[in-house]
Amino acid sequence: MKNVDLHHGAATDVGLVRKVNEDSFLVAPPIFVVADGMGGHSGGDVASQMVVEEFQRLSEVYDPARGAEHVAGAFARAQARIVDFGNAHRALQPGWHAGTTAVVAALVDDDGVAKWLLANLGDSRIYRVTEGRLEQISVDHSVVQELIDAGQITEQQAAVHPERHVITRALGSPEGIEPDFFLLPLGSVERLLLCSDGVTGMIEDKEIEDILETIADPRDAADGLVRAAVAAGGRDNATAVVVDVVGLVKDATYDSQRQLQSLESKLGGRL
Repeated sequence: MKNVDLHHGAATDVGLVRKVNEDSFLVAPPIFVVADGMGGHSGGDVASQMVVEEFQRLSEVYDPARGAEHVAGAFARAQARIVDFGNAHRALQPGWHAGTTAVVAALVDDDGVAKWLLANLGDSRIYRVTEGRLEQISVDHSVVQELIDAGQITEQQAAVHPERHVITRALGSPEGIEPDFFLLPLGSVERLLLCSDGVTGMIEDKEIEDILETIADPRDAADGLVRAAVAAGGRDNATAVVVDVVGLVKDATYDSQRQLQSLESKLGGRL
């Protein structure tokens, strides 16, 4: 793990419509997080910050050999804090809500091999760039994604659907959390992007791909993505974290199903 050289950049902007930035992010190599809060001032912004705080604490004691266990534990602690926070406020103000999406990337030691462990809840996204091609790794937990999966609408229709912002999983949900996990070899990821829907809701994947391919420095790339989202209308808070593994060797042997089954085994089937 000590031989893995990471270059990274991050940027966030409140946008042109919202008064408060409810997004939070963490850059604490080898752990990276983007959280998009929901619930307004002193609700969503606090919830997303709680996620970042738990992963910041994790980064101080992180053991890559127990990466999956550690990430699942940080999610559970953040969930408990947000639920308690929400319950306390609802006792004084019925209907009050605090929640947040989250995407996480962490380097783990998988039987002596360094890999990316990725996790998501909600509609914030994780992308990878490999050989000049952008690919979304996470799957949105949203109403429109379920309609797409069921064949009822197209991705183009989803972009303008009246329920496009309704998510089906989030931290703070009283029903509990069920994050998705993905395990990728380092060589299958030349560049990694974690972002809130304030980026993906404003600019198309092709523009994201062009920015990530043409801007070499990850700090400038993250800034370029957020600037583009704001220039396109800035209807939401926009946050991007870009991570490069320097000097990696490409690995074309990625088998997502086998990797997920391996991760499920390590977590005791708790995915």
